[in-house]
Amino acid sequence: MSEPISGPESVEPEKATNNKAVVPDLAVPSRRQLLMGGAVAASAIVSIRPALANTAASVLNCTIPVPDPSRSGNYIAPNGQMVPAGTPGAYPASGRTYTGEQVKQALRGRPLPGTSYEQNQAYLNYIRRLQSGQSGFTCFASLQMPR
Repeated sequence: MSEPISGPESVEPEKATNNKAVVPDLAVPSRRQLLMGGAVAASAIVSIRPALANTAASVLNCTIPVPDPSRSGNYIAPNGQMVPAGTPGAYPASGRTYTGEQVKQALRGRPLPGTSYEQNQAYLNYIRRLQSGQSGFTCFASLQMPR
């Protein structure tokens, strides 16, 4: 009689195949699979480009109210802060909205429509001070994104 041998050698051949660790198949992708992946990526780029163009156009058409409708009775100080109506040196709120394109051009030196030089500077300072949650903030933030 033979004694059982301890260790990995004692495993019978049928059981050895069942006890093997499962190793993932690390096969190299075929040329066809690579070409198909490239075609999918190219079609994604073709479909994303028009979407980006539409996004750029919508950014220029978004609006920024000056001031926020909830503070329309206040004036705008030269530094862009909202102050009580009648404050000396402050400008009455325009009560209108400006498009992203108008604001973008004003930030480059052109005046906002219907404003004097001083009003324009005060309104632009107001727009620069917009914070999250205020009307027009998202539009102004999108103007700041690099293209």
